[in-house]
Order: sequence, then C-alpha cells, then structure tokens
Amino acid sequence: MTADRKLFTLVSILIGISIILSYTLTPYTTLLFGVNEFHFVIRQIIFGIGSIFLIWGLSLLDPDRWLKIIGFTLFLGSLTLMIAMPFLPESIVSEVGGAKRWIKIAGFSLAPVEFFKVGFIYFLAWSFSRKLGHHDGMGISNEFKRFLPYGVVFLASMFIIAFLQKDIGQVVVLGATLLFMLMFAGSSFRFFLTILGVIFSAVVIFIVTAEHRILRIKSWWALAQNSVLELLPTALADKLRVPVEVEPYQIGNSLNAIHNGGLFGTGLADGTFKLGFLSEVHTDFVLAGLAEEFGFVGVLFVVIIFLWMIQRIFKVANRSKDTSIYLFSIGIGLILSFSFLVNAYGISGITPIKGISVPFLSYGGSSMLGAAFGVGMVLMASKKADMR
Repeated sequence: MTADRKLFTLVSILIGISIILSYTLTPYTTLLFGVNEFHFVIRQIIFGIGSIFLIWGLSLLDPDRWLKIIGFTLFLGSLTLMIAMPFLPESIVSEVGGAKRWIKIAGFSLAPVEFFKVGFIYFLAWSFSRKLGHHDGMGISNEFKRFLPYGVVFLASMFIIAFLQKDIGQVVVLGATLLFMLMFAGSSFRFFLTILGVIFSAVVIFIVTAEHRILRIKSWWALAQNSVLELLPTALADKLRVPVEVEPYQIGNSLNAIHNGGLFGTGLADGTFKLGFLSEVHTDFVLAGLAEEFGFVGVLFVVIIFLWMIQRIFKVANRSKDTSIYLFSIGIGLILSFSFLVNAYGISGITPIKGISVPFLSYGGSSMLGAAFGVGMVLMASKKADMR
C-alpha cells in the first residue's frame, strides 16, 4: 500500500506558507542583525525543502523494519546529546539566557529537544503497546504501579529539559501528550484525573517557589483578568484583581497586530508591528504576524489546513491494527496540536507565553525537521493502514 498523499500535501502547503512568512515578516530583523534581506528566507527554504524530502524519504521505508530503528535512535541519541550539552564547549553549543539548547552544525544551530519529542513519543507508544492494556478490576494503586517506570523516565527527561535547558514550554507539551496517550493506551479515567491533579499541583509548586515565575504569572494575569473577572460576582472579582503596573510589551503588541489585521489583513508585507514592535515575529509570534498581514481569513485558512493535517494523522491511527503505530500516530497528532494551541493561546494573552513554535509554520530548522520526522514516520506507518 502507498503512504497517505493528502497528509504529505497538507504538510507541504504549511511549509510553503512558512517560507513566505519568513521573508515578509523579517525586514526589521534583518536590519537589526545586519544580515542580507534574504538571510532568513534562504535558510527556511533549505530546511523547508529538506523537510519535504525527509518526509518523502521516510514514507518510502518499510515500517516493519525502520520505524523502531528510527524511533529509538531519535530517543536515545537526542537524550544523550541533551545530557552532554551542559559539558560541551561554547564552540560546539550555543548558550542563550544561561541555557545550552542548540548544537552548532555547519553554520546552523539544531535543538536536540525537538527530535527527542518524537523519539519519546515512539518510546511511549512502543512500551505502552507491550505493557499497558485495559484497566478492568485493576484498581488505582495497581495502575500507579504499572505507570511508575514511565513516570520515572518522564521525570528524568523533564529534569533535563526544565532545569538544564530551562525550557518549561516543552515540558508542558510533553506532559499533556503523555497524559492523553495514557488514556488511549487503556488507563482509567479516574487514573487520568489523579495524574492530572498531581501534575497541576507540581506546576503550582514549581511556580510559587521562584519569584520570577510568580512575576510572570502576575504580568499575564494583569492582562487577561478583565475578560475573566467580568464573569464573576463583583465582590470576588475585586479580591482577585491585581493592579496593572506595566502591560506585557510582547502580548500587548501581539494583540494590537491581530486587531490591526481585521478580516482580510493589511496585505502581504504591509504589516507594521513586525517593524520592531514584536521581536523576531517570524518565530514564536508568527501567528500574530500572519493575522496582521492576512487577517482572520488568512488565519482561518492556516487553521483549516492544520486541522485537516491532524485529522489525517488521527485517521492513520484509527485505521491501524498495530497498537504501537496506533499510539504513535495519536502521540504525534497530540504533540502537534498542543504545540499549536500553546502558541496560539500565548500570543492572544489567554495563557502565559511558553516559547513554543508553531509546527511547520514558525521559522527554525530544528522545529521543522523534528516535526518532519514525526509526520514522515506516520506516513511510513500509514502504509500498514487502510487510508481509503
């Protein structure tokens, strides 16, 4: 059987849009860094075309032979790199904000965490398919015992990402993906809610133990509080309200850019908030840049293409008789969806910004190639599913 051509086409469309945006949204950034006006678009073309060929090449491989090899190579290889990165010299590893996240390769910087996410999902899918099953009569304590080894692996991995690389956004996305994969693997809804409660408690403790995180949450709440508190009784709303000392700069400009776009946008390359108001808008704030220049219609088009892509990935899972492929496809669909939602909620002020890129849309080779590996492996697996 052949791989799912519709899924390949949808991903290629998103990559094409990202190439356009990496040019039209970067005039100020190129001046700021003193580089050629085509600097970012040329790099995005290289990674975009490379990703398309990577997806196509993976789709041609035999899933029975190569899926496991590629999955475990990504998992173990990227995990090893993340552990080693704090000890590598700056000539090899880039350090930003005290965190070493990127490895320098031939003039480019790659983030191993983007490839680790795909490998981690494959590891979970492979292991869940072998050891997890239905929960009838098991009891919550036995479910915890069954989950414990995965919890240890997850906590160890998240320690590396959260504390060594200081990348909380990736922890949020991976944690949400793990939680939902547990449900699809056969865990009970009661266990799901229990783990959700544990995770929520851990996040609260993580926030309140660091002053800079508390200030970030207060800054976000100062902006988001009006839309929430108006739904509550006045007495309660007054107690929860915090004074707006300084409006979060990035969020304020992001919302203004979205508002300025209106229904049809200002037009290609005619946006104004990319001119120094939103720093590096082509990366984490690419949806705000898209909204300003292409308006609601442009954002709606991208959302439809993205949702269609997710639907094709879930269809591969639904049509697969192999449990590991079923869980892996679900995991890839979930992590792409959560990444999109976390970014969209962040740039619109609904949640704090987490620095998560939009899959296949934001500028950046690591996120593009990482997502390409995930979709390419799903396409490889789709040959074992009836996609008619």
